[in-house]
This record gives sequence, C-alpha cells and structure tokens, in this order.
Amino acid sequence: MEENNSNCENCASKKVMSEVNVILQQFTQDKQNLITILNEVQEKYGYIPEIAQTQIAEYLKIPLAEVYGVITFYSRFSLNPKGKYNISVCLGTACFVKGSKEILERAKQKLGIEEGETTPDGMFSLDETRCVGACGLAPVFTVNNEVYGKATVKKLDEVLDEIKNNQ
Repeated sequence: MEENNSNCENCASKKVMSEVNVILQQFTQDKQNLITILNEVQEKYGYIPEIAQTQIAEYLKIPLAEVYGVITFYSRFSLNPKGKYNISVCLGTACFVKGSKEILERAKQKLGIEEGETTPDGMFSLDETRCVGACGLAPVFTVNNEVYGKATVKKLDEVLDEIKNNQ
C-alpha cells in the first residue's frame, strides 16, 4: 500500500514539475523574473509548492534560500495550499482600532484553525492582512477578495454560515 502511495506522490510531483516547466519556459533565466514567475505559480496552484521553489531556483541559478526569502517577504505568496474560501481579516490600524482583532479571534474559533492554516476539509483558510485599501469601511474582512466592510463578529458568522449551508 505504501508503495502505491509513494508512486502517487511521485506522479503528482512529476505533474507539478512539468507544469512549472511550462511556466518557466515563458521567461528568460534572468533572476529579475523571480517575482513574476512566483506570481504565475501562485496563480496556478494557490500557493508555491516546495518542488516548484527548487525548480525555480535551479532555473534562475539562484539559491533556494533567495526564492524562499522572496516568498516569505511578500504576503501575496503562500507556502501552504489555501482553502476553497480564503478568509482574510484586516489588522491595519483603522480596522484594528475598530475591532478587527475580535473578528479574527471569532474566525479562528469558528473555523478551528489559526492564521495561515487551512481547515482539514480544504474548505477554508484564514489569514490576516495589514490593509485592503478600504479604511473608510473599517473594520473589514474578505472572502476570496470580496470585501465585507463595517464588519462585526455577527456579520462574519452570517457569511461563514451562508457559505457552509451552500455546500
């Protein structure tokens, strides 16, 4: 049984490598292309798989640590798969002052996960962000980039319940 599992993982790795190779072939091996390549991979998978990081580093002839450093520096990039519904709570100054921390705590409680995690069923992931550019609507949270302004814990509960009920 383990051998089959190993083979399946190997198949998945080969598929990712093949798909990432197609992306890489669109770009020269200039390290200036790193962020654009990472963006393309992020768009394809919703995160940057570890095998893709290695492949990108080799293609651009840069250390893997440099690729990892860029991924972890920019909040747009993720090292982990995201859920079907990505919940992001703004903790920028305006939102924080108006209660976004309570909204984040409620999301963690309701989903049973911490920031940066995805529910075991792959349905929800939870992140915090510093600003979504909607300070006049503070506090805000987003679901797959749809902004919910003047948010409350009750509004978060309603949105999450609606999503769960429609599945």
